[in-house]
Amino acid sequence: MQAAAPGRATGTFVGKKVEAMSQDLGKLKGAVGRLDTRMREIRADTTDATQRYLNILAAMNSKLQVGTTPGNPVLVQQWNEAQQQLKRIETNIARMNSLSNDAGAEASVAGYLLDSVRATFTLSGAVDEDHVQLRALEDEVNQSVVTIDRLLNELSDDLNRQTSHLASERRNLTAMSISIKNGERYGSSLMNRALAQAEVKASMAARRPLSPDSRPLVVIRFDRPNVQFEQALYDAVSRALDRKPETAVDLVAVHPKVGSSAQVILNSTAARRNAENVLRALVEMGLPATRVNMTSMPSAAAQSNEVRVYVR
Repeated sequence: MQAAAPGRATGTFVGKKVEAMSQDLGKLKGAVGRLDTRMREIRADTTDATQRYLNILAAMNSKLQVGTTPGNPVLVQQWNEAQQQLKRIETNIARMNSLSNDAGAEASVAGYLLDSVRATFTLSGAVDEDHVQLRALEDEVNQSVVTIDRLLNELSDDLNRQTSHLASERRNLTAMSISIKNGERYGSSLMNRALAQAEVKASMAARRPLSPDSRPLVVIRFDRPNVQFEQALYDAVSRALDRKPETAVDLVAVHPKVGSSAQVILNSTAARRNAENVLRALVEMGLPATRVNMTSMPSAAAQSNEVRVYVR
């Protein structure tokens, strides 16, 4: 992404602010470009690891299907290689999390810059050319906001998909180790099969719209840095699952509907990122992503960003 070409210097106070903000926009675009490059690199490595893993798995299944000696060292070696590919995927999930945090930081920068551009329109002492350049600058900052938002959404999808895939394949590989030990194929993990049956009911429940009268099971308020919510969330959802094993979860990212439009955009992005962190925590706790539905909404009553957790 290239920085906006600066317009004719006007020499006014506003014109100088436009020049400074144009430089900030150039830095932002450079940062966004680097984020996009990192995401493409992570995706390429994850795809390669997944393909290698599936090829190894197919070779092991083929050998076990026709029968082999118990504890066949060739299969043991292949099993170890498959584990290494899953570790690559796990490493890439950590890289995605880091990338998501960095993208969130750039979203904050973009929101602040957009707010600054719009505030500059109200300053006195500007000439017509200053406002022409400000409008062009506002358009480009908005474009960067959209790009970062798309990046965050794609990262969230990738994280959820890869986290779920990794958990499932680890269970399958555990079952495979028993097959190798005995020299015959048993099939996929029984836990995965049991989960698949429950997922049909749970995913159907997750698709139904949330009742407006529903009360949240948990409300996580992100009114300070590093909010520790995992234990309380785990306890609450565990109790819900004990009562109803096919429970589905709704996550609603709520952000305050106050301040300038740039601030609302910034709050919305932060709230959605918080909800994605809650979603990843649930998946890491063992709840399949297919059981979770995530939405967002503004609230005039909310004092800070929060995530409301509903179960049904």
